This record gives sequence, C-alpha cells and structure tokens, in this order.
Amino acid sequence: MIRRILFFLILLVSTQIFSQRSSSSPYSIFGVGEEFGTRTVEQISMGGIGAAYTSPSTLNFINPASLSSLRFSTYAFGLLNNDLRIDDGTTTQSSSSSTLSYFSFAVPISPRMAFIAGMQPTSAVGYSFVNTTLDTNGDPIEIEEFAGNGSVNRIYGGLGVKIFKNVSVGLEIDFLFGSIENSVLNARANVALATKNVEDSNVRGGSIKTGIQYEKQLKNDHFFNLGAAFKLSNTLRSTGSEHLYSLTLSSLGSELPRDTIFSENVKGKLERPLETVVGIGYGKKNKWFAGLDYKFQSALIPTGFLDNSSQSLRYGNSTRISLGGEYTPKFNSISSYWQRVTYRFGLKSEKTGQLVKGSGTGNSFTEIKDFGMSFGVGLPLSRNYPTSVNFAVEYGKKGTTSNGLLQENYLNLRLSLSLNDIWFRKRTID
Repeated sequence: MIRRILFFLILLVSTQIFSQRSSSSPYSIFGVGEEFGTRTVEQISMGGIGAAYTSPSTLNFINPASLSSLRFSTYAFGLLNNDLRIDDGTTTQSSSSSTLSYFSFAVPISPRMAFIAGMQPTSAVGYSFVNTTLDTNGDPIEIEEFAGNGSVNRIYGGLGVKIFKNVSVGLEIDFLFGSIENSVLNARANVALATKNVEDSNVRGGSIKTGIQYEKQLKNDHFFNLGAAFKLSNTLRSTGSEHLYSLTLSSLGSELPRDTIFSENVKGKLERPLETVVGIGYGKKNKWFAGLDYKFQSALIPTGFLDNSSQSLRYGNSTRISLGGEYTPKFNSISSYWQRVTYRFGLKSEKTGQLVKGSGTGNSFTEIKDFGMSFGVGLPLSRNYPTSVNFAVEYGKKGTTSNGLLQENYLNLRLSLSLNDIWFRKRTID
C-alpha cells in the first residue's frame, strides 16, 4: 500500500515538473526540439536496447509486446541530471540541468497479459546563440540572436499479450501535447530600434506503436529472443501566433518593447514516417542477457510553423545501433548482497537525421551523429520482491567542430526507482 501511495503522489506533481523540462542543445532548434526517445534507466544503461528484451519485473518502453512477460505490478520513475559542454573548436560553454524523466506503472492482468500507463517528455527546445556580422574594420554592424524554449510530453497506455507459447504481441497508444516558442532578435548599427519576431505555438498529436516478440527456451535455462516494434507514421500539428515588433535595448541588455509591426496566426505540422526497431537477444534466466538493436526512420517532413529549418537545416534518414546487456552473479544469494546486484553496460551509435550546413563553401550538409557509452547497476531493496534502485552513467558526444559546427560532450547521470508488488493478492485467514 505504501508503494501505491508513493506512486500516486508522484503522479500528482509530475505534470508541473514536466512542464519545466528544458534543453541546452543548439540542435534543439529542429522541429519540436531535441528528442529523448522512450527508454527506461535500465535500458539506457544497456545502450538503449529493448526490441528483444523481456523481464518479469523490469519495464520496457521500446516494445509493448514485452509486457506479456511481466509478473509483478511495477511502479517506476526516473530522474536525469545532464551536464553538457558545447565546443565550437575554439571556446567551450557548459550547462547543467536536472529533471524527472518519466513515471509509469504496469499491472499484470493474467499470466499472459499486462497493461501499462504513464507520462514522459518526448522532446524539448532550449537553444540560444548569436550571429554577428562585422565590417572591414572588425566592428559589429548587425547582430542576430536566435532563441527557443518549450517541450512536448506524452501520456500513453499499452497492452502486451502472449498469443502463442513463444509469441507475444503488443499495442501502445499515446497523446502528445506541449508548447514551443522561437524568436529572432535583429539589431543593426546606427539604427535606433531593434526588431524581434516571436512565434508561439501549441503542439498536439498522437501515435500508435505495435510490437512482436519471439522467445525460444533452450537447454540449461538459456533462451533466444527476436523482437520488432513499429511506431506507425503520424503527424504533430501546431497552432499559435506570430508577432513582429520593434524595441529598444537598455545598457543592461533588457528589452523595452515599442510598436507592433504585424501579428498573425500560424499553423504547422511535423510528419513523422514509420519508425522501425528490430532486435535480437540471448541470455540465461536470472543470470545474464545480451542484445543488439537496430532502428531506422525516414526523414521527418516539417511544414508551416514547425519548418524552422530555413536554408541551413534539413532532415534526413535516421538510424541507431545499440548493443548492451546485464549480468547478475547470483540473484538469490543469501551470503552476499553484491552478488544480487545487476550490472549493466552498453554502446550506441546514432545518425540523428539532423543535417546542418556549416560555414564551408558549397551546398553540402553535415550529418549530425551521436555516439555514447553507458554502464549502470541495479541495487535490490527487498528479498521478497525485485524492487530496486537503478543508477546509470552515460557519456558521449554529438555533432562535430568541423565545418564551423558545434560538438556537444555530454555526461548524463540517471536514477530510477522500480517498485514491485503483487497487485491482485488472494486473501488468507490464519
């Protein structure tokens, strides 16, 4: 009962916490911002695998078919601390932020079926950079400041069912919502007033994900898994307003608005093609697991307000390869606590689908890539149930300093609490 009360207290405050989600990445200028993906702390510490991963007590946000293996009612929430260092080849800037990254609960309905529901952020906008034009003497004659903030969250529900002895299927439906603001401030030498263009928009949409898993039991508690998940093509739509107005800048940098030049309503949409994740896994029950995932998605198509890519930004196909696993020396050890600890590791290599035209000559665009490594531990809190605290450390780099672009070096520290219990318990009389 205490676990349930704790979870629903988290549920009450999470909406406000998610609304404060921010990003410091300059690449969050794309579309609805920097996408976080749907993975638990346990999955991230294994490189982000999940298409073929199953567990009786650990949630899997990638493939809803894995729910059919759940044997405990599970309440989970995750925290993230992000340390980011941005390098342009000559100077660096650093930032740090902490946030609640998800909460979810799942309930077995029968030995062959389970239900899941929850809420988590899917993307965030949080960039600010300045472009300065100099004259022949090196003096600034024009300054443009680009800035954006906002986030998109999702509420979701899913179901996983074992339809045959070795085959499970799953379905997940979600609703996405959020707000985004983008602005451009322009100031020129010898011009008394600057101008600022501000676009505000509310984003709404939804998506459907299906999944399938095949599990083959082998000798000596070994097993072999295959899995695939498909997020069907969907569209995010935005409605809002655009304002262009003049202003003066004080010596301290504060803005003093003057006159509105024009104001109008804006609309936009972001078409997201089918996303496919396939995976393979091999392991030994209650001992170890190793898996490999491959994800592919064709280029996103932004139009209207969400098409803030201009002539320097484009979308391309995105891919990700994830490799990882976990190992528990002896899950039921009585003599040693550390033998009951689960140790995890992983690697990922991703083409984000973001293309940026740098300062070089020609019309070539640089593909933004992301490479990271991770490791983590799952610390058990109970002998009766697989309740655990999970830690993960993820280090990697995104982008490049070549061609006048930016490279992000990130260190993500993640923490999750997974509370497990038996929801439907038959009453007994002593």
